[in-house]
Amino acid sequence: MGRASDWLREERRRTLGDWAAFCLDCGHVQRYFAEDEAGLPASCPTCGGALRAHCPACDARIASAFAVVCEDCGVELRAAKLFGGPIRKPPRDG
Repeated sequence: MGRASDWLREERRRTLGDWAAFCLDCGHVQRYFAEDEAGLPASCPTCGGALRAHCPACDARIASAFAVVCEDCGVELRAAKLFGGPIRKPPRDG
């Protein structure tokens, strides 16, 4: 990725939070800062489902709201589709 996208990503993290937690049922996402992790709800505020903030295998925090596999160990964090469509766009050819 280019320098502009890196700058934008860092600015977004400083504003919204460094880490992401998402609902395994409805896809609700909440960004948070490490020092505020204790304030995360125990369940999804939208549907009451399970909220995942760490990899179930290695306990690494999740950096992206669009993560489907753990960046550290490669374990699946959630299904790659939500509401019938892919969570991540396929890579462009070129």
